[in-house]
Amino acid sequence: MLGFRGADTDLRRWGLMRAETGGKSGKKRAVVAVARKLAVLLHRLWVTGEVYIPIRQAEEAVV
Repeated sequence: MLGFRGADTDLRRWGLMRAETGGKSGKKRAVVAVARKLAVLLHRLWVTGEVYIPIRQAEEAVV
């Protein structure tokens, strides 16, 4: 997800931002943070039955 071939999503942007500001071990911490955030997101979607919108900010700007 954080690789150069990952789809452009809010989660990826958030992870890349974490990787840049993390210092020496920033990339490793960002990978763990994105994995955790993804797990929480998937659980929340499963419980509520909502549909995932990968780029929420861009959609809100269009409306």
